[in-house]
Amino acid sequence: MSLIDFETTGRQVNPVDLVENLAALNDWSFDRSADDEITLSVTGRWGDYHASFTWMDDIESLHLACAFDLKVPDRRRGEVKELIQLANEQLWLGHFDLWPQEGVVMFRHGLLLAGGAEASGRQCEAQLDAAIEACDRYYQAFQFVVWAGKSAREAMDSALFETVGEA
Repeated sequence: MSLIDFETTGRQVNPVDLVENLAALNDWSFDRSADDEITLSVTGRWGDYHASFTWMDDIESLHLACAFDLKVPDRRRGEVKELIQLANEQLWLGHFDLWPQEGVVMFRHGLLLAGGAEASGRQCEAQLDAAIEACDRYYQAFQFVVWAGKSAREAMDSALFETVGEA
């Protein structure tokens, strides 16, 4: 007998309900468009991020997509894709993607809850924290590539440069 042979009862808590509670506790703007989806507006260091949590019942995963307001013009998409590759090499959780139809960069991550595992509020919060941290860390690098015409390597070097102390 394999672990897959064990039947699980229905999920006790909808993970999207946990995210809605988190949003309400933090006074974040949110829109609950369906039982399995919620969209939040969260303020990061460089601006507002638009985070969408979607419960995907077929694969038992809570998917997070977090985007910032940055439209990538066609002429800069190659360099942005290279920057995404460089940034993804540095990430332990989640990854950046470029959605070609909209030209939007977003951070994505999935919380796998297969076999009836239950999400906790802290897990949902940690998932969102990871997204905000990644967006905050690389936002300026994406800006450098899109608006300043820098190469992906130059932009990445500036994103990884951390100052210590105060001047």
